[in-house]
Amino acid sequence: MTHETWVAVKAELMKRIGKNNFVTWIEPLTFSQLQDGTARFDVPTTFFGDWVNRNYGDHIQSHLRKHGAAVERLEFNVIAAPVMAAPARKAQAASGPKVIRARSAAEDETPGAPLDMRYTFDRFVVGKSNELAHAAARRVAEGGPVSFNPLFLYGGVGLGKTHLMHAIAHELQARQPELRVLYLSAEQFMYRFVQSLRDRSVMDFKSQFRSVDVLMVDDVQFIAGKDSTQEEFFHTFNALVDQNKQIVISADRAPSEIKDLEERIKSRLQCGLVVDIHPTDYELRLGVLQQKAEYYRAQYRGLEIADGVLEFLAHRITTNIRVLEGALTRLFAFASLVGRPISMELTQDCLSDILRASDRKVTIEEIQRRVAEHYNVRLSDIVGPKRLRTIARPRQIAMYLAKQMTPRSLPEIGRRFGGRDHTTIMHGIRRIEELMATDSQLSDDLQMLRRQLQG
Repeated sequence: MTHETWVAVKAELMKRIGKNNFVTWIEPLTFSQLQDGTARFDVPTTFFGDWVNRNYGDHIQSHLRKHGAAVERLEFNVIAAPVMAAPARKAQAASGPKVIRARSAAEDETPGAPLDMRYTFDRFVVGKSNELAHAAARRVAEGGPVSFNPLFLYGGVGLGKTHLMHAIAHELQARQPELRVLYLSAEQFMYRFVQSLRDRSVMDFKSQFRSVDVLMVDDVQFIAGKDSTQEEFFHTFNALVDQNKQIVISADRAPSEIKDLEERIKSRLQCGLVVDIHPTDYELRLGVLQQKAEYYRAQYRGLEIADGVLEFLAHRITTNIRVLEGALTRLFAFASLVGRPISMELTQDCLSDILRASDRKVTIEEIQRRVAEHYNVRLSDIVGPKRLRTIARPRQIAMYLAKQMTPRSLPEIGRRFGGRDHTTIMHGIRRIEELMATDSQLSDDLQMLRRQLQG
């Protein structure tokens, strides 16, 4: 097997898994050798190699064999990163146990938002929908050389972005208390910048924010459209990256989908690891409820909860984890106040408003957004006129799911797809039905998309 073969295989993999996934996971691989049926690659970290092997190993082997390479297994070897000169104050990080303590404003010239002590890795329930986000957050929290910068976490409300960011900060402070870890919301960043303009202390602002070791900014979509704040954020971002300082960002959508965010900032945000936290699945929701219920059983001693109640809630409340936890909190408090055990009847009475709100239907817009994210295409292209195969196939998949998962008629679906005729929608649906019989990858994609949309 030659390096030219690997170049050809990479081109095919990019078409198969999409540009964003390719840039993040395949491009950093360096082909080393093929010997005794084992194809060896150099990777930056053990986590990186494990993730590629687990999620793209079969694809890589399949395409290598297609090009005549006798590959039976893959092997990933970690190439040590060059040693960076660390400040003297960090040399003590590995000596002795460390104790977390909160810095006061007097000790830290750049006080961030307070950290919630509940938001730790121990209390974060891991499932398929957030597995990568959790693993990446853990890797950043280990400290050491920066592995991917920035780490960008995105997803809907209540899916665990803020929890993971707080957990990273807690872990870093426990491991290396001397690090200056700054966590704040984008709104707070903007407020402090505006305040520095008003007080004519912009240089102090720049000095404070660019001297931190780890910068964590939550809900970065808030600065979109705020020109001056975006300008300062861009320069702060660049200054920290140049110093090899870690940055962690969160938002409610992917960088490319944040309207009115400058292109240069979108580009910077996408240069690290971008991780989508998917909507929760049933197993994850049940795990969260079980963990929370154990806590409340200890708090409300003697209060019983009937079999099936947690499973019922995990099935019915699919919006987000915050709503789910809030429902359980209300349920235990109500049962304690009225002195009754938590039965299915009491659950339905106590949470009737939440249960009604959770009985929502999937919308065509949600389907279009989810399909666009899955196939790494723009949402505007899904409804637009472009006929490229890389866009046409996801568009047909979205049409198929719209027909299967919503009560909308073909003409109504056509209007939501850029005013297309109902016969075009019908053709797209039939094409997907035909391909499902022969394309196992397409069937897997449809199954996963349907599961995500159903929560």
